[in-house]
Amino acid sequence: MKPNRFTQYLHNRFRSNETKLHELNYLFWECTLRCNLKCLHCGSDCHADARNADMPFDDFLNAILPLKKAYKPNSITVAITGGEPLLRKDLFDCGKALRKHGFRWGIVTNGYAYNEDMHAKLLSAGMGAVTLSLDGLERNHNWLRANKNSFSHALEALDLITSSDRLCYDVVTCVHRRNIDELPALKQFLIAKHVKAWRLFTIAPIGRAADNHDLQLTSQELRQLMDFITGARFDHRIDTKFSCEAYVGRYERKVRDSYFFCRAGINIASVLSGGGISACPNIDRHFVQGNIYTDNFMDVWNNRFDIMRNRSWTKQGICADCKEYKNCRGGALHLWNSAQQSIMTCINRQCSE
Repeated sequence: MKPNRFTQYLHNRFRSNETKLHELNYLFWECTLRCNLKCLHCGSDCHADARNADMPFDDFLNAILPLKKAYKPNSITVAITGGEPLLRKDLFDCGKALRKHGFRWGIVTNGYAYNEDMHAKLLSAGMGAVTLSLDGLERNHNWLRANKNSFSHALEALDLITSSDRLCYDVVTCVHRRNIDELPALKQFLIAKHVKAWRLFTIAPIGRAADNHDLQLTSQELRQLMDFITGARFDHRIDTKFSCEAYVGRYERKVRDSYFFCRAGINIASVLSGGGISACPNIDRHFVQGNIYTDNFMDVWNNRFDIMRNRSWTKQGICADCKEYKNCRGGALHLWNSAQQSIMTCINRQCSE
């Protein structure tokens, strides 16, 4: 067996074992659907005033406290997301309570409300991680975020975040047709800003992005993205990688540290704004497995995620006869429409065209 095939084989064995164990280590909390921006690519279609009220923190905390008996709390990271989590006035109190109970926590933010005072309060509340969105240089970032001041606010956040040695952080960039050619310049910009970790995503055709063709890369542009990341990974000033969103065939191990593994429902869970218990917040809401207001979180996690742990159902449509299926296993769940049981796009196929 050739070395690359052997390592892929070992990875598949590892993935199978991880699936059987399904130990939770990353928990998203969709704490609000309110947002201070109206981005063109928002999968959740968030607004400034969401129809659903923010989930009371005590409801979330009471639901996850049983995790302390099943796991060491510091082995689980709670990623607070939204909407925009910085809109919650009690965010600092939420963070302090999570740390009091031993959980690590961080936020996913657009950076618009992230200022010096906010930074100090978040650190004092025990925040240990930040994921900040920066979707191009000024013109393209502001276009995607639909706000002329978004870039300047994001840069203020970036300067504060990179100045703190105790934070684990990364910058994420959603790549689309308008910003793909400026990725080399953006890379140099991030290096000058002392950014050490950079993840790049494509944009799934969901939410507001479903009908915006400027956001969907062509096959040629997708290969351009893969080639850019492959080359960028030789520059050790910044850790550049493609996200975990898809199996990419011949680009595997060239664009990230390990082989593709969609951990949704295997190591990753989420509590959604209405109480739904699911995996990554980005996947189809039809994948919700229970609700914290009617179900025990641990019971749901242990017994109801079979659709995510046994993915044989994905071997249909264009996946049915795919030679790469044993490695891909149907790709990432956020690309599946569960109602129609069909994959919206196959990134591997695009990379191979």
